[in-house]
Amino acid sequence: MKLLEVGNLDGLLTLIIAIMFGPAILLAIIGFAVLKKNKKAAKILFILAVVYLIISLGICGALISGF
Repeated sequence: MKLLEVGNLDGLLTLIIAIMFGPAILLAIIGFAVLKKNKKAAKILFILAVVYLIISLGICGALISGF
């Protein structure tokens, strides 16, 4: 039962990493799925994915590094 040890923060780190990369990857996958039908919508989804990734890396990266 390593997950229930006192002082073990592996689950928290996994959650922060999932919040950092999860929505950006999901938006990119949806963008690739929509690419053939509607290029403009796919382009917007790709831009949103990149913007989300930049912002989440800044905020969550600051939390992980200890600022």
